[in-house]
Amino acid sequence: MKSMKKENLLKYKVLNILTNSIKKYLESENQIELFPDLKIRIEYSRDEKFGDYSSSFALENKNSLGKSPQVIAEKIISLITTDSFIESVTFSQPGFINFRISPLSLTKYASEFRLGSDPFAKEEKTKKVLLEFVSANPTGPMNIVSARSAAYGDALANLISTLGHTVKREFYVNDYGNQVYLLGVAVLLRYKELNGETISFQEEESDAPVFQLVESNILPKESYRGEYIKDIAKRYSSDGSKKSSLDMKIKNKDWDSIIRELSLFAINYNLEGQKKDLDLFGVKFDEFFSERSLHDAGEVEKVPARLKESDKKTEEGKLFFLSTNYGDDKDRVILREDGRPTYLMADIAYHKNKYDRGFEEIIDIWGPDHYGYIARLKGAIQSLGFGADSFRVLIAQQVNLIENKEKVKMSKRLGVFQTMTDLLSYLGKSARDVGRYFFLMRSSDAPLDFDLDLAKDESEKNPVFYIQYAYARICSIFRELGEVSGDPVFSDTDLEFLKSDERARLLFWTARFPEEVNDAAVSFEPHRLTNYLQSLSRSFTKFYSGKDNRIKEKSGREREILLQVCKSVQFNLREGLQLLGISAPERMSKEESK
Repeated sequence: MKSMKKENLLKYKVLNILTNSIKKYLESENQIELFPDLKIRIEYSRDEKFGDYSSSFALENKNSLGKSPQVIAEKIISLITTDSFIESVTFSQPGFINFRISPLSLTKYASEFRLGSDPFAKEEKTKKVLLEFVSANPTGPMNIVSARSAAYGDALANLISTLGHTVKREFYVNDYGNQVYLLGVAVLLRYKELNGETISFQEEESDAPVFQLVESNILPKESYRGEYIKDIAKRYSSDGSKKSSLDMKIKNKDWDSIIRELSLFAINYNLEGQKKDLDLFGVKFDEFFSERSLHDAGEVEKVPARLKESDKKTEEGKLFFLSTNYGDDKDRVILREDGRPTYLMADIAYHKNKYDRGFEEIIDIWGPDHYGYIARLKGAIQSLGFGADSFRVLIAQQVNLIENKEKVKMSKRLGVFQTMTDLLSYLGKSARDVGRYFFLMRSSDAPLDFDLDLAKDESEKNPVFYIQYAYARICSIFRELGEVSGDPVFSDTDLEFLKSDERARLLFWTARFPEEVNDAAVSFEPHRLTNYLQSLSRSFTKFYSGKDNRIKEKSGREREILLQVCKSVQFNLREGLQLLGISAPERMSKEESK
């Protein structure tokens, strides 16, 4: 079997059967014209006792069709031809049509996609996609939201790749501009402090030139005051040749040259730390793209000429991009009166560069404070001549760290959590698996409460360990009983071994895997996959605990079938965890997990 087609996923096979029957019903009632764009929804049954899939079409359209939901549903059901794929189609109040897939079909299906060369459904048209995420300012360590963005972006890239798209991961390095310059100022003042000078902190902004403040050992209010700046100054001082050169420049008061040199050093130092955190988190980027490279290549200054004339205006010496033409709440300055470009102008140049590199779809993951920026950049992309649908912004929302059921105050000064490094250190050797899973447990566009106590719990109460224990148990089964071999061939005589509720439900959860991955990829929602893996593990644990499912006590065909089912569950857990960037340990005990 080659890669699966979307229409062959269980859910879409059921949907196709249902849609054809509804069309027949509407034609028989001469009401097909009421639904010129017939779109049917199919979902998993809310109560498994009714079936595997259900549709509320009859309930939703009772008024337009002028009949009770039960009359509509039963007529539609009568037009469905059941075969070996569908075991039963039933009605349940207040108006649901329910489908149950035959156990034999589920078993064959689960085994076939496990043994195929590629179990995932592909899009008809594949694209070259650039996914930009994290892109934390290199003016300091990465924060907790950046860690969430890293887990989300990396898992999302994996999921989008299952659709057949070529996905590249990119980190945008903001290494240009006034904030970078102010970083250099902060390092210089901390360097002077390190060498015995006393510095003070400006409490209110003033018109005093930066050089004057530097000479007076005053750290500007808008500069950086974090303790990590001292570490940067110490690292610079550790290089004797650098220190000698800097001391000479300070003596000559060559402030601009000093600040620019220290700015670049600090950027590289911070970026080095960010890369280390990302590496510990298992996140690899294809490209770290420098903003400075755009300025050096003259790409930023070309932006005004590339925007539509009708989208620009000059007022009081400033050049505006008329972003209100694209739904923004006000027009935005892209070129100041002194000729300096704004951040928006550089960002436009950056995204133009993405398209110039041949990417057909651009996806950015931003932090929660960037909602207002979406409309202006999306408008600029359209003004450049690219389609609005080719650019998408996803938001990684705020993270609240919870300890002892109370929110942790994030303050470096108070010695508690603030950075990604803090979190990774706290979680210890399980940081990658636990951190990634917890960040992916909820939709990225909703605030997340990260339970530190649960994250440190090494028992099965911890949701990621619960899944990993399920996988390790299956591995232990095969270590004890041996691996299954050959392509599984199932027949009607095997049905007697698949009828129990525990086995039937595990089969259905197992067979759902390709469509769960597809849904998570298409919707850009990795949390769907974490939810699925949790449910699959729960179903397996229930099966595993059942007295009638002790495989080592079985023999012959029954043992073979149960091992084949376990093999499919094992495959799903391993592949699902891999898509999330989480390990699947084959051996696991409380002693080993400490």
